[in-house]
Amino acid sequence: MSGLPDLVAGLESIIAPEAVITDPVRLRTYECDGLTYHRATPGVVVLPETAEQVAAVVRLCDEFGVPFVARGSGTGLSGGALPRADGVLIVTSRMRRILEIDIPNRRAVVEPGVTNLAITEAVRDQGYYYAPDPSSQQICSIGGNVAENSGGAHCLKYGFTVNHVLGIELVTPDGEIVELSDRDPGYDLLGAFIGSEGTLGIATKVTVRLSPLPESVTTLLAAFSSIEGGGQAVSAIIAAGVVPAAVEMMDALAIEAAEAAVRCGYPAGAGAVLIVELDGPHAEVEHQFAAVERICRESGAFEIRVAASAEERIAIWKGRKSAFAAVGRISPAYIVQDGVVPRTALPEVLAGIDRLQEEFGIRVANVFHAGDGNLHPLVLFDDAVPGQGERAEVVSGRILDLCIDHGGSITGEHGVGVDKSRYMPRMFSEEDLDTMQLVRCAFDPKGLSNPGKVFPTPRLCGEVPGVRKGVHPLVESGLAEQF
Repeated sequence: MSGLPDLVAGLESIIAPEAVITDPVRLRTYECDGLTYHRATPGVVVLPETAEQVAAVVRLCDEFGVPFVARGSGTGLSGGALPRADGVLIVTSRMRRILEIDIPNRRAVVEPGVTNLAITEAVRDQGYYYAPDPSSQQICSIGGNVAENSGGAHCLKYGFTVNHVLGIELVTPDGEIVELSDRDPGYDLLGAFIGSEGTLGIATKVTVRLSPLPESVTTLLAAFSSIEGGGQAVSAIIAAGVVPAAVEMMDALAIEAAEAAVRCGYPAGAGAVLIVELDGPHAEVEHQFAAVERICRESGAFEIRVAASAEERIAIWKGRKSAFAAVGRISPAYIVQDGVVPRTALPEVLAGIDRLQEEFGIRVANVFHAGDGNLHPLVLFDDAVPGQGERAEVVSGRILDLCIDHGGSITGEHGVGVDKSRYMPRMFSEEDLDTMQLVRCAFDPKGLSNPGKVFPTPRLCGEVPGVRKGVHPLVESGLAEQF
C-alpha cells in the first residue's frame, strides 16, 4: 500500500470525493472481472467522467510510482481487469457518451464506457450496426472490447474489434493524451494498442466503423445426436465455399445448462446443436441456405429449425448467448477457456477434452465458434470440495496444451490477462517474449500500466527480474535500454 494514502488526497482534488472509493466493503465490488476464479481487492477505485480526469489520475500514479489498472464493465474472462491491492483501479463506466454519429462516413465516435450493443441501437434505424458482438454485448464496454480485441459469434465473417476500429484517443502510462488513427503513416500503433490488454495505456475515445444492415438474414438450428456429427457438418459447410456470418456449436452439457437457465427449448436428446446464421443479399442467402440445410441433413441432423421472424431468431440465439452464465445452474464454479485450433483439428481436440474429463473427474461443457475453431470449454468444479479447484486448473491448462499441440493458440478473443500468462512460454520462445516486452517498455517504461498481466516473467522496464540473471542480451547489444 506504499504511496496510496498520500495519493488518495490528490485523487480527491482531481475527481469528486464521492467518485474516489476507499471503503473496504465497496472496494469488494471490483475485486474481479467475469472470471471470478481470480480475485484481489483494489487499493482505491476512481470513477472519472472525462479523458482529462483519466490523464490527471494517471499522471498522479506516475508521480507516486503507483500501479494502475483500467476497468470497463467488468465482463472480461481472463482476469485482465484484476486490480492491484497496492494500486488504483480506474473504472470508465461513467464515460458512456456517444459523441458523434457520422453516417455518410460510416463511423461513430464513442467513449470507452459505451456498451457494445448501444452503438447498434443508436444507428439501427438509419440502416447500420456495429458488427463485433461478444455474448456479453448488452453490458460489455467498448473500452474493454478494444483492450481484449474482442470477437463474438459473427467474427467468422466480419472479424474482430481490430477490424472495426478507425481511431483511438488514449492516455499513455505517463498521463499524456494522444490520438492514434488507421491513417497514421509508419508503424501500426493503433493495431498494437488494440488487444494490448491495458498494458500500453487507457482508451478514452474510440472511433468505430459502422456496417450497413444486411439485406437478408437467415438463422437455423440443427440438432445432432453427437458432437462429431455437428463437427462434420461444419467442415462440409466451409469446404462447400459457404462463409456464414456465424457458426456456433454447443454440446449436451452446455445445452443442459442453457435449458436450466433460460429454457431455450432446444431439441430434446441432442448431443450437440449447431447454429448457423447467413446474411447478405437475398439471392445469395437463399442459395447458401439450401446448401447448409442439405449438408446438415447429410451429416446426420435429426431436426432443423429455421427462424421465421426476428423473435424466432432471438429465441434460437438465446441459449448460446447465455451459455457462460448458464453453467452456474449446474456447477458452483467454473473456469472459461478460450483456445483456438484449426477447424480440421476439432474432432481430435474434443476427443482429448473427453479423455481429460475421465482422467481428472472434472466435467467440461463445450461451447465454441465452430467456424473458426475458437473453443470455449467451461471447466466445471465445486470450490467447496478440497482439491477440485486445483484439478480444474490442471484440466484447463491441459486443454491449452492440446490447442498448441494441434497448431492453435491459447486465446482467440478473451485475452491472456492473469489467467493465461503462465502458459505464454508454452507458445512463445524466450526471445519472442522479450521482444514483446520491448514494445511494452516503449509505451510504459515504469511498468505501471496493468502490471502482472500477459507476460509470465517481468524482465525489463525496472520490473523485478524472474528467471533471467545478469544483463539482458538486448540491452548488452545496445538494442534496448534498461530503465
